[in-house]
Amino acid sequence: MTETTKKKISQVGGALQARLRRVEGRHNSLVKELRRAFHIGDLTEDGYCAIEGLRIVEEAIRSGLRFRAVFFSESAMARAERLLPQIAAHVETLVLPHKSFSEVVPSETPQGVAALVKCKEFTRQAVLERVQAGPLLAVAGIQDPGNMGTILRSAEAFGAGGVLLGEGTVSPFNSKVVRASAGSVFRLPLVRVKLAEVMPQLRQLGIRMVATSSHKGTPLDETEFSGPMAVFVGNEGAGLPRDLMAEMDEVVGIPHAPQVESLNAGVAASIVLYEVARKSRIATEARSH
Repeated sequence: MTETTKKKISQVGGALQARLRRVEGRHNSLVKELRRAFHIGDLTEDGYCAIEGLRIVEEAIRSGLRFRAVFFSESAMARAERLLPQIAAHVETLVLPHKSFSEVVPSETPQGVAALVKCKEFTRQAVLERVQAGPLLAVAGIQDPGNMGTILRSAEAFGAGGVLLGEGTVSPFNSKVVRASAGSVFRLPLVRVKLAEVMPQLRQLGIRMVATSSHKGTPLDETEFSGPMAVFVGNEGAGLPRDLMAEMDEVVGIPHAPQVESLNAGVAASIVLYEVARKSRIATEARSH
């Protein structure tokens, strides 16, 4: 351990300082697991997700997730002092040399804190039952992590009951998705499905299937959003596959300037979810009077 590192760790309070374990090399098993989880951009075999950044780690704590280990760069001792009191005493807390930390954590601007957390997992049935709490969101082939994160963040913000992740969709546990979701991925009921297989079940449960479109369909402000429903959002470029579109009960168009070819998938999903929430609130207020 270098003198500089010793000095930085010594600046952390005594009780907290005792929890920090210095790891010099990249061959530590937990460091290897962190690197592997970031590399695959998904859950590890035992269900852990690699996350990074101060705010995201704090969101994981606030969401009640179980931590396997927390990693700090030697240059981030102030963040260690802030986070350690919030992390259970049995959780491993490691300090890595700045260079080693930067090699493991893929962010272009790493904040010096990363973690392995156990994400909540849901069955298909559990997510479908959440339609009683709010509309389901069905995502078909969204591949951009920023779009996916935005969709998850809006889903939580506007009261979606849960999210069905169709094939070809980026993993919600990709670190870029997690960051863009601002922690919503930790709290939303999510499940990966084959959408064509789940649609008969949606219909059997009386869940109306609604698709978004840039160029056709009932204008959004004229659409009746009531009862159990699933809102389908398609791929950024191709939209919803034809076989799925053919099964929809309704197609909703978002009116916009004609010179704009289409809306960003994350923006489109957010607008529709907001409108569903707005009309639901109006209906609830009307019933209460």
